[in-house]
Amino acid sequence: MLQRNISLTLSEAPLTVAEETFVGENAESVAFDGRAGAAVAAVEALLAEAVASVRARVSRDGRLSADLIEREQRAAHGLAWLATYVEAAREMVGYARRLQGEGRFGRFESLLTAIGLGEFLAQIFGGIPMSQGEIVRPADFGLGEPQIAARRGGAVAALVETGNTPANRRALADLLAESHAPTFGDPGLDETLEAIRAEMRRFADAEIIPHAQEWHRKNAYIPLEIIARLAQLGVFGLTIPESYGGMGLGKVAMCVVTEELSRGYIGVGSLGTRSEIAAELILCGGTAAQKQEFLPKIASGEILPTAVFTEPNTGSDLASLSARAIRDGDVYRIYGAKTWITHPVRADLMTLLARTDPSEKGYRGLSMFLARKPRGVDADPFPAPGMSGGEIEVLGYRGMKEYEIAFDGFEIPASGLLGGAEGQGFKQLMETFESARIQTAARAVGVAQSALELGLRYAQERIQFGKPLIAFPRVADKLAMMAVEIHIARQIAYFAARAKDDGRRCDLEAGMAKLLGARVAWAAADNALQIHGGNGFALEYPISRVLCDARILNIFEGAAEIQAQVIARRLLEGGN
Repeated sequence: MLQRNISLTLSEAPLTVAEETFVGENAESVAFDGRAGAAVAAVEALLAEAVASVRARVSRDGRLSADLIEREQRAAHGLAWLATYVEAAREMVGYARRLQGEGRFGRFESLLTAIGLGEFLAQIFGGIPMSQGEIVRPADFGLGEPQIAARRGGAVAALVETGNTPANRRALADLLAESHAPTFGDPGLDETLEAIRAEMRRFADAEIIPHAQEWHRKNAYIPLEIIARLAQLGVFGLTIPESYGGMGLGKVAMCVVTEELSRGYIGVGSLGTRSEIAAELILCGGTAAQKQEFLPKIASGEILPTAVFTEPNTGSDLASLSARAIRDGDVYRIYGAKTWITHPVRADLMTLLARTDPSEKGYRGLSMFLARKPRGVDADPFPAPGMSGGEIEVLGYRGMKEYEIAFDGFEIPASGLLGGAEGQGFKQLMETFESARIQTAARAVGVAQSALELGLRYAQERIQFGKPLIAFPRVADKLAMMAVEIHIARQIAYFAARAKDDGRRCDLEAGMAKLLGARVAWAAADNALQIHGGNGFALEYPISRVLCDARILNIFEGAAEIQAQVIARRLLEGGN
């Protein structure tokens, strides 16, 4: 975890040459020596220097300046990516240590680690892609060549040279082709979590994957029968305490479930997100009566929630929300417009953010409501007085449908004010962002895993010039790097989830997991479609759907630019 003073030392005891000999189960496994720990220490130091340099550029009179941060947005956002890569390097080394200690660090795991560590170290010094056309390099932070060279040599150079090599990529692609495991490489979880994965994977393979393409192409709702089965499996009450009818499991379990369901179809994986957000809001900010009323019904699937936050022309700028909640005796009346509301027609409960104090133009005037509503159908989506709306047609992320909603006097009982106090809405919402972003990272891993599996299968089955596509080095390279990046994104998501389960603040780690996971999902889908060639562009092939689904991950739950801004601000403030 990032240290709060940005000294960026390892969260555990430093790795020494004696401790750090990552050797797999056979002689062909890639071996590590003490250079891995030294390389992580080098990039931690580079990050600390980059933070100090950028902080000096965006400060005025000893204080951070919002206008200077905006002017230096490339460097500031680059810090977020650099910090994410440093966290990735740290997690790769930590993962290898853990599995070696458990006797589980075999050739698959050592190749994933060697290639990933070598490639991410190379990108830290050569250029990190923030997007397809935006590459951030150490010089962008104001670091001089002597500073950069001092961190780039020795251990870093050695791991770059021996990590992401053609031979290692070929060996990993061969292992992918031979593997029948549920994930490519040991994810490092215990037997209970792997049993949960197996159950969810069986459900996805049997009940979701055979139908996902049809649901997508018809823009059809995920059948209520599937939702009922998810409820029976405990998906909606996964992290709700047992005292409220849930399973009382942690965020790592949430990641595993979300990952496997999203591998089947992102819409199914995202059904649990609505319940997770609503339950987290109620657990953190609700009254005792609200917890007793809503949590058991959310856990059982009797109540399907939807989040009603975003407004037209505001996007991520929640401080500018203008929808009003006016107290009128024993009720609040809601006026205004909301947009990009997922699964609202069939939802029974809205977690609705509105302004209760018009004199407060920022966050302080916002309040959160638990608003019951009747279920609708497409022909009559909102059969409630004071509520109307229309569907927003989308490229992907289907199965639940997106709507814009207009409120004109819609009534919410005063008892629906979350926590019973006005002006707490933004604070209450912020308390859910860690969990929501961890779950989104897990959704991204699931989508990326689906893309890899589709690309791998096609590369093995498609014969060109007398041999399967996977025999060609650039196709094999694509598959190998997909597996490596998915592995890294998975480990960061699990790391953030463990921090959340331990009760530690993890907004940085959750943000990094979401930031990287979304990019990895898009890259995996894009590369898998490229492997399919022209067939990948055909609607009948599932990879066309996965590409559309992957694209949204970089936008919702905080667009990549907003996510980078939040991470950068924390880093520049000293991580406190």
